[in-house]
Amino acid sequence: MDTAAEAPRDFAALKALILLRAQTLPRRLAQVASFALDNPDEIAFGTAASIAQKAEVQPSTLVRLSQALGYQGFSDLQQVFRSRLRERVLNYDERLQQLRAHAKGGSRTGLILDGFLTSAERSLTEARQSLEPERIERAVDILAGAETIYLIGLRRSFPIAAYMAYAMGKLGIRNVLVDGIAGLGAEQLGFVTERDGVVAISFTPYASETVALTQSARAKAAKIVSITDSAFSPIAPIADLWIEMVEANFEGFRSLAATLALAMSLSIAIAEKRGEK
Repeated sequence: MDTAAEAPRDFAALKALILLRAQTLPRRLAQVASFALDNPDEIAFGTAASIAQKAEVQPSTLVRLSQALGYQGFSDLQQVFRSRLRERVLNYDERLQQLRAHAKGGSRTGLILDGFLTSAERSLTEARQSLEPERIERAVDILAGAETIYLIGLRRSFPIAAYMAYAMGKLGIRNVLVDGIAGLGAEQLGFVTERDGVVAISFTPYASETVALTQSARAKAAKIVSITDSAFSPIAPIADLWIEMVEANFEGFRSLAATLALAMSLSIAIAEKRGEK
C-alpha cells in the first residue's frame, strides 16, 4: 500500500492527524510533533539539521516522524508546512521583518508597540479561524452545570484566570481563584468535588504547580476544561475537554489577546446558560 498517497496534503488535516496520534507516538516522535505544531514556520523555513537542533533531537527523528505520519521523508512533510505559508492571507512574520529593517535609526519604542499590536492581530485572526464554536459550547455546558468553578492559571496565565474570577463574580457565578499565594494552592483547591468545575490554563513551558493542581482536581472527579496550546500539554489529556489556544509572539513575548477574548466569551456564555436554566 502506498502510505505516502494517504498522507495529509494540507496543514489542517496534518494537524488533526498529529492530535489524533498524540498519545500513541513514541516519546521522541511526540517531542518533534509538539515542536512542529508550536513552531510551524520554523519547520517550513528550517533545514533538517537546524530544526533537529532546536527540537533537541537527531535529524533522523524528523525522518521517522514523517514516515510514521505516512510521508516518504522529511522534505515531503515539510511541503505541507510551506503550503500553509502560501495559503495564509496575512504573513505577519514578513511584516515584522520589514518593520525591523525600516526601524533602523528610528524609534525602537514605536517598533515594539507596533510589533505587539501586530502579534495581537495575528493571534486574533488565527483564533477566529481555528476555534470551533461547537467545542466552546461544550465547554460552556460543562462549566454552567458546576456548583463552583475553580480557576487555575499561574505565571503567564494568571491574568486570564484573574479576569475570569472578576467577571464571574460580577455575573453572580460562584468561583474560587486558585492563585497559590503563600503556597496555599492545594488548600484553595481542597474543597473541590465531583459537583464542581475547573478551568485550567497553562502554556509552554507549563507551570508545574498548575499541572499538579489540575491533576489533584482530576483525582477528585471534578469536571475539567483546559485552555492550553497543544495536545502534548500535560493538562490536555486529563481534561474532560480542552481548547487549543496558540498565541503569536513578538521578540519572544507571546500575546494574550486571543486567550483573553476566549475567557470573556466563556464567562458571559456560562452566565447566559445558567440564566436559561
